[in-house]
Amino acid sequence: MNSWVTRAERGGDATVIRELLTAAFPTADEARFVDDLRADPNAWMDGLSIVTESDGQIVGYALSTRCHVDEEPALTLGPCAVWPSRQRTGVGSAAIRAGLEAARRLGENLVLVLGHAEYYPRFGFERASRFGIRAPFDVPDEAMMALALDDSRPVPSGTIVYPPAFGV
Repeated sequence: MNSWVTRAERGGDATVIRELLTAAFPTADEARFVDDLRADPNAWMDGLSIVTESDGQIVGYALSTRCHVDEEPALTLGPCAVWPSRQRTGVGSAAIRAGLEAARRLGENLVLVLGHAEYYPRFGFERASRFGIRAPFDVPDEAMMALALDDSRPVPSGTIVYPPAFGV
């Protein structure tokens, strides 16, 4: 049985999230990146910065922020992180699933992720190129993925426009 819960980030979590990101990645770049996204009111969306807690401690994290496919709104997933000692236990997957469900509840239609082609399909992601979606930079086709959240709505095609924090 899993001993964790997922929830949206709340006041006071930013420092612990920063520590988690710094521990999970080789440099503090992802932590700075999240700080930059948090400061961008056009990218940051309340309720889509998701943590996984175990015994009251944040152990996993998944962030979705606003991007666009040409002019149409979409979300981009990442970064996602887990304390190194808790990796491969499901806490990261729990944060991602909770974030995707929160996006559905908010009426979002599309989530994009640049990531491991073996990992993200378990959440329903498939090659973005199948929807006619492309990154604004060279990336392996299998690494740029998309997930349609609402089958009743059309998925936009075109080029992804990331928030300025992405630097592209």
